[in-house]
Amino acid sequence: MRNTIIILLATFFSTAIFAQDKVMVDTDNSNLTWKAYKVTGSHNGEIKLKDGYLLMENNQLTGGSFTIDMTTIDVQDLEGEYKQKLENHLHSDDFFSVEKFNTATLELTNVIPRGNGKEYKVEGNLTIKGNTKPVKFIATMDGNKAMADIEVDRSEYDVRYGSGSFFDNLGDKTIYDIFEMGVNLSWN
Repeated sequence: MRNTIIILLATFFSTAIFAQDKVMVDTDNSNLTWKAYKVTGSHNGEIKLKDGYLLMENNQLTGGSFTIDMTTIDVQDLEGEYKQKLENHLHSDDFFSVEKFNTATLELTNVIPRGNGKEYKVEGNLTIKGNTKPVKFIATMDGNKAMADIEVDRSEYDVRYGSGSFFDNLGDKTIYDIFEMGVNLSWN
């Protein structure tokens, strides 16, 4: 009897300690923005989430996972023919090889609260074109929304077109390796 009580108490406390809620992200009201820079300017746009969830414990972020739908890459600073050309180029093997790699993923592997209950230091693994690399960023939560800005070095994911790190004499055709990704999540 004593052993049974000990086992029941141990099960209860381990479940209580490790209980996490899986909160599904509302993909219709969430988005990812991107901004990439070149010597002569920049381009920006959006990408949609295919799915995603956050892990919460006592209303504190503890983890999460997201699937990014690369087929939805949208250019927002151009119109008409130029918009379509850039979107087609971003889908091509020169950039994200969307036909072969139609999704990218972000897995949150370590989440550390920063004292105020709204800000978190986050570490994760970002996978683009089948290449997985660690990323670090600060996430801010407010109610049922989360925001983060992530700097991504595209060259680490075999996205090298126009990169001055791999090609010489590009001049004003150089595209910088670092691009910015803005994450805006919402859930019910």
